[in-house]
Amino acid sequence: MSTAGLTWFKSSYSGDAGGQCLEVALDWRKSSYSGDAGGECLEVALEPAHSTVHIRDSKAKSGPTLAFPLGEWTAFVGFAAEV
Repeated sequence: MSTAGLTWFKSSYSGDAGGQCLEVALDWRKSSYSGDAGGECLEVALEPAHSTVHIRDSKAKSGPTLAFPLGEWTAFVGFAAEV
């Protein structure tokens, strides 16, 4: 598996004193609702444990992200699909 394009972050289970730390990678992908002309694009990534969905603006890859528990994200997408 290639690690190119993955965003790595330190696991919340790793301590601050160094030593045994775990990093987790997010594989960002563009939302199917984002257009191909640029502009407003949304990227999503699912944590390897499938417990949290991360969302970011594709134009600001190093900018802030939002994180939602998988159950809340699933409920939101279900609600948005009905609107």
